[in-house]
Amino acid sequence: MNLGAVADRLGISAERMERMVGRMVRASDWPPPRHLRFDKAVAGVEAGTVVFDEDEIVYGYPKIRRAMMLAPALRSHFSGGVLVEEKMNGHNVRVARVMGRTVALTRGGFICPYSTEVARDQIPAQIFTDHPDLVLCGEMVGPKNPYVPKDVYPADSMDFYLFDTSRKGRRDLNGSLSTHALADEYGIRSVQLFGEFGLEEASEEIKKIVRDLGGRGREGVIIKDPANLKSPIKYTSSESNCRDLEYAFRYYNDYGQDFFFSRVVREGFQATEWSEGEGEFLERCLRLGRSMLAPMRKTVEAKIAGEAIVQEVEIMVRDLQTAKDFEEHFRRMGVRAIFDPPRPCPGGHLVKIKRLVLSTNDKTESIVEGQLW
Repeated sequence: MNLGAVADRLGISAERMERMVGRMVRASDWPPPRHLRFDKAVAGVEAGTVVFDEDEIVYGYPKIRRAMMLAPALRSHFSGGVLVEEKMNGHNVRVARVMGRTVALTRGGFICPYSTEVARDQIPAQIFTDHPDLVLCGEMVGPKNPYVPKDVYPADSMDFYLFDTSRKGRRDLNGSLSTHALADEYGIRSVQLFGEFGLEEASEEIKKIVRDLGGRGREGVIIKDPANLKSPIKYTSSESNCRDLEYAFRYYNDYGQDFFFSRVVREGFQATEWSEGEGEFLERCLRLGRSMLAPMRKTVEAKIAGEAIVQEVEIMVRDLQTAKDFEEHFRRMGVRAIFDPPRPCPGGHLVKIKRLVLSTNDKTESIVEGQLW
């Protein structure tokens, strides 16, 4: 790979590019094709950016900021009406055809073998024949998602849902309306578009949508500018915040404190803005408290019983080589996991994965044995 040409395309000096490789920029030839991955944002290049050569660059997906107080955030951020889409709870991928191969990139810029198999199965190859520079930005969701397993979506294994598009070598996104039109044209699943709302009505309409989504176990919404002139913002349900806490507190010592704190703060702002009555507020308090204490108790009880604390997930692959490649993918990401032997099933093979959460295991065991905090 010509680092000088890559640096010039990225707007970085050749000397700085050479210094970054091996530190903030990682070179890899597995899975193919050979590429450079930006582990961190540096020199104006987003984290998760992947460079295959100077003409094959897939920029990292931009971070979407969050509305804490919905109505004031809408008024300060948008100048006209807004489009409202569902924010699905899975893992973010960018799918593109690079150097003759369709690949699915995680938010961190890794080529995920499992997500790539799903993308190749569910996205028609014709779309890249017609649009060679296209980058499909979407969410992988379903009960057999090894990153975020959720059984609230109509998927038996894991499905791809499109929510935006971009182009190789470009940072800008194409926006909601053109993305949904493209999905309809090629028969690709896309996130639900609830409609367009004026600023005066948007806050109350979004609250109704979020209440309904939360009641069905869904995450929340993404709010977009119809003309694609403003960056989108996100807003999530109380139930989603509490489910995140419930999952994380099961493995309390393997998650950063900001993960817990930010979700509790969201609950405080939402409870205030939604002007809940005493009954609704107490229900929220109970939901929030239970989401933290119940999983902690299960973890401690399991360790007292001598059980190992593990995260168990299951994936379904069509090709056994995908399972082998996904195990190597986890190893390269530094994830400690045990992969059970594949079991045949209709349409492929099931693989159970036990992710080892060593910090929570060790901390809980030491406390149970009498160590002081």
